[in-house]
Amino acid sequence: MTTITDRYHAILERIAAAARRSGRPPESVRLIVVTKGHGIESIRQVVEAGAHRLGENYVEESAPKIAALQGAGISWHMIGHVQSRKARSVAERFHWVHSLDRIKLARRLNAAVSGGSGLSVLLECNVSGEASKFGWPAWDERTWPALADEAAALLDFPALQVRGLMTMAPYTADPEAARPVFRTLRRLRDFLARRVPQAQWEHLSMGMSGDFEVAIEEGATFVRVGTAIMGPRRKPPGEA
Repeated sequence: MTTITDRYHAILERIAAAARRSGRPPESVRLIVVTKGHGIESIRQVVEAGAHRLGENYVEESAPKIAALQGAGISWHMIGHVQSRKARSVAERFHWVHSLDRIKLARRLNAAVSGGSGLSVLLECNVSGEASKFGWPAWDERTWPALADEAAALLDFPALQVRGLMTMAPYTADPEAARPVFRTLRRLRDFLARRVPQAQWEHLSMGMSGDFEVAIEEGATFVRVGTAIMGPRRKPPGEA
């Protein structure tokens, strides 16, 4: 029976192999361990194994974890949808927001950031066209110029550092089915880099437990892996 430590190091090996297949150094890919639905003791195990980037989806669930692990050198990444009314809590607790998906949220995050370091953000883009997905609509290339205009508007928020894009591929048993989605996000990033060169566009956050190797082959710099390391998440009280 494998442990969290075993699974963590196995995923690192798979990340390194995928990076080398795509002609990239392994260190060009950053692993975010998704700890949604897992308790503090399990999270301590993966931190002790070497993890220092952790991803959470919900502000309320993350608060006690962040408090318990203060001083552990962890970079906290918000990877879930952020309601505008929770922007202050997110800005106070997280170092990165992968799910910036509208100007209103950007405005509130910018107002909430304190200190001089700023908040690193990625633009969440829906490139698959799934109605269930959040993000700027980007599955039709004809919308990309308008998206570039909105990306340029984000430069007016000095506390936010635009660092790249994020997407979620459709859930599928075949990782190859996600490849076109990842490839499209990379093409969108290149388009935005040409249209809005003042921003930084070095990061692509894409790929999860079932498809992260394909995402790396298509240029991912962040992969978000939860179940393959932490195991099945706990069901919140009352969840069927």
